Amino acid sequence: MQLFSFAKADDTIFIKQSKTPILIERHDNPLFYIKLKSNNGGVMNNVTLSFGKDVNLKEIASLKLYYGGTEAPQIRDNNRFAPQDYMTSMTPGKTLEANKSYSLLLNEVKKFDRTITLNLNKRLFPGINYFWISLRMKRDASLDSKVSMTIDNIDVNGAKAPMNNVTVNPIEFRLGTGVRHAGDDGSASFRIPGLVTTNYGTLLGVYDVRYNSSVDLQERVDIGLSRSTDKGQTWEKMRIPMSFGEEGGLPSSQNGVGDPSILVDEKSNTVWVVAAWCHGMGNQRSWWSSHQGMDKYITAQLMLVKSEDDGKTWSKPINITSQVKKPEWFFLLQGPGRGITMSDGTLVFPIQFIDETRVPNAGIMYSKDNGKSWNIHNLARTNTTESQVVEIEPGVLMLNMRDNRGGSRAVSITNDLGRTWTEHSSSRKALREPVCMASIINVKAEDNVLGKDLLIFSNPDTTSGRNHITIKVSLDKGATWLPEHQVMLDENEGWGYTCLTLVDKETVGILYESSVAHMTYQRVKLKDLINE
Repeated sequence: MQLFSFAKADDTIFIKQSKTPILIERHDNPLFYIKLKSNNGGVMNNVTLSFGKDVNLKEIASLKLYYGGTEAPQIRDNNRFAPQDYMTSMTPGKTLEANKSYSLLLNEVKKFDRTITLNLNKRLFPGINYFWISLRMKRDASLDSKVSMTIDNIDVNGAKAPMNNVTVNPIEFRLGTGVRHAGDDGSASFRIPGLVTTNYGTLLGVYDVRYNSSVDLQERVDIGLSRSTDKGQTWEKMRIPMSFGEEGGLPSSQNGVGDPSILVDEKSNTVWVVAAWCHGMGNQRSWWSSHQGMDKYITAQLMLVKSEDDGKTWSKPINITSQVKKPEWFFLLQGPGRGITMSDGTLVFPIQFIDETRVPNAGIMYSKDNGKSWNIHNLARTNTTESQVVEIEPGVLMLNMRDNRGGSRAVSITNDLGRTWTEHSSSRKALREPVCMASIINVKAEDNVLGKDLLIFSNPDTTSGRNHITIKVSLDKGATWLPEHQVMLDENEGWGYTCLTLVDKETVGILYESSVAHMTYQRVKLKDLINE
């Protein structure tokens, strides 16, 4: 976030920019927030802005300037830049354009030069006045495009507000698309992303379809899937690979299935999705309402579905609970996100379980026979939950885990499919986190344009809240994560879950819970991540 101050006589202008995705389907994307403190009223005449030299003006549909009103006298000295949120990512059906109750459109420009003056002649309210500038992209704008813009000057009462020697470094906004918005297909919310690239280059994104609210199981929740054959530029209509409806004579809200993880068998292109099905539980949270035992009336069931046609159609659910769960465990479920195919063809999903002492632990489950049977050995680290797994060398797995102690990710290594584990040198110190799900993928040198072995990681890069969604790269198998090898995508607050995939040899894709949509997809060039 950048804050800038411009002053003139008794008027003071403050400007804020927050780095968030610009969604190509949104009618409004906030670029600048402007707060003008006017002691004597007067007139705001105009705002002059300039696009960066590399911005493709042909992809821009319109630029708007809104007035957001004023501030209550008793809180005029606070740090707010809007009396209300002008845009929402949470209210079904209202995520694509500005809430007109909170904003007056003063000017809209649809034809562009590199520099634009928005004429307003807006009479100011004595005290605080709020404005904001919005951008709309054309629907065919490339997800690889970027937008930057500066405010050159603002005229108030017929004179330019001086800059006071403040250097304005424009934020570079990256484009994205909201794969799922609140209210899509009649669902209140979408959560828990997983993302893979099939052998044919198809992107498959999975997530919870949480129809009634955003709360975790047990509720009415299905597994949804979105499919893209053009590297994420457009997405097909949502599919439902796994749903239990009114199974066993219970309402659908007591047959929810969720927290998906998706895996591509790279030898056969069979795609697997694993999720936890909860039957009954009286709409209480499954984390506490799944108990010791094995049958569906007592404990959550671990379910698989598969697709053998590149994600178009899906099998009936396959229950593997008896293969992998110990009766004394309270809850066994997958680590949401994605699994992997090892170099020898072994299929591996991350898992988490609540043991007989009611403590959660992370580990892996694996299949040596193309998904017909599955095995679990030992936990990697206690008091950990949502994890992701990569093969950093042939036969050597790294498990990157959400650690309930907070502060940083836990990392462990196994070379015997989880029979034994060793703590990695980066564990509990290299990758900060706010206790949240994260994503990690390993990309071999021969599979990317840089010709380097890349370990790519994403999460909210903070220990406070779920914000500053960042993609990082390690060039030494996770020993170090240097600040010059990262890109921050979204600095505002969201639910914060992310999942990565290699889109092609030049590009990494990310499906994540952003501040602007429940499921946001963006793609980033690997050359942007490696700043040498």
